[in-house]
Amino acid sequence: MADANQIIDNEVKSSDVVLFMKGTPQFPMCGFSGQVVQILNYLGVPYKGVNVLEDETIRQGIKDYSNWPTIPQLYVKGEFIGGCDITREMFQAGELQQLFTDKGIQVQQSA
Repeated sequence: MADANQIIDNEVKSSDVVLFMKGTPQFPMCGFSGQVVQILNYLGVPYKGVNVLEDETIRQGIKDYSNWPTIPQLYVKGEFIGGCDITREMFQAGELQQLFTDKGIQVQQSA
């Protein structure tokens, strides 16, 4: 079996936008994950949700991978962006939309 770091690294590098979260994009299992899902859905950005509740090694492994203690965790083009608070603050300031645009990711929502 591949180790958690390899699995996480593959997930982060195989999709432009990856959200490690509790639950799924359709059924978030915590409020913080739900907030990030709402932001991404509002912006119309395609993303992959990874449910950390399905695998304890991934749940702990993502914290070690990013050196960030909480979930959810948002990655854009392989770069760790942050958790719920950082994502929300960036969204409210328009910085998240700019980040997606700068990285060549289409934002569907008009400003």
